Amino acid sequence: MTKTDLVIWLDKRAKYVLTLPAVIFVLLMVGFPLVYTLVVSTMEWNLTTRGGARWNNFGNYAELLGSARFWNAVARTFIFSFGSVALEVVLGGSLALYLHRKFYGKNLVKTLFLLPMISTPVAIAMVWLLIFEPNIGLANHVLKGLGIQPQMWLASSKTVMSSLILIAVWQQTPLIMLITLAGLSTLPQEPFESALIDGAGTFQVFYRITLPLTLPYVFIGVLIRIIDASKNYDLIYATTQGGPGLSSETLNIYGFVLGFHYFRMGLGSAMIILFLAILSLVGFLLVRVRRRLFVD
Repeated sequence: MTKTDLVIWLDKRAKYVLTLPAVIFVLLMVGFPLVYTLVVSTMEWNLTTRGGARWNNFGNYAELLGSARFWNAVARTFIFSFGSVALEVVLGGSLALYLHRKFYGKNLVKTLFLLPMISTPVAIAMVWLLIFEPNIGLANHVLKGLGIQPQMWLASSKTVMSSLILIAVWQQTPLIMLITLAGLSTLPQEPFESALIDGAGTFQVFYRITLPLTLPYVFIGVLIRIIDASKNYDLIYATTQGGPGLSSETLNIYGFVLGFHYFRMGLGSAMIILFLAILSLVGFLLVRVRRRLFVD
């Protein structure tokens, strides 16, 4: 093959040649760990016992699916994910509508709203641990000032999930706000002008024009946040480590405990594979719903 033939060959296959490094990188960094985890999930492998790993086929999956602790972790994961995202959509959408208007200091206000999102989760967890401290925390001081009984917040099984949802909402609402604000900025002006000419009120314009046109963008934010919230580990572990007891143990925390507290690597890997399957199913259903509502 001459040099000219080589150039022609590369030119015809440029899209494959140029993307090959990225494909190899993804296979090495994503594909190999996934396959390795899948293989380990079919083994009985306890790091505290002799004998190493041995095959047990689907024994780990059967043990997890028959465990009440696993299903409780699934329930907590869904409560944390959907509960936090629902509040983020309401607050983020409201903030986006507010910031969509023109007013003095708009850029400064927008920057201040973004500060929680750019902070590291562990730093946020440390701050909220101080805020929710039962004795000297700011939250209980505010409640006392309002004449409300102080709460145990993160230290009580009755309030720990709602407290974690509150922290997640405080941190991630700016993301929904940004996505919604981007959607609002791309809306055509003709429907609004026609509505004003026809004498439509503010609520009618919002309900019949702004909301339907913005929902596809909001749904993208919901999809991103549901997946991200379901995977949340650092915030929960830094604040409660799944406690008190098991009252805030989500699937990510449970998988970590199985692997690095109990040293049952096979069972922990099976937990992660099941978690990936559940998350993939949720993502698939959300994409189908979006297509059904906004495409078809």
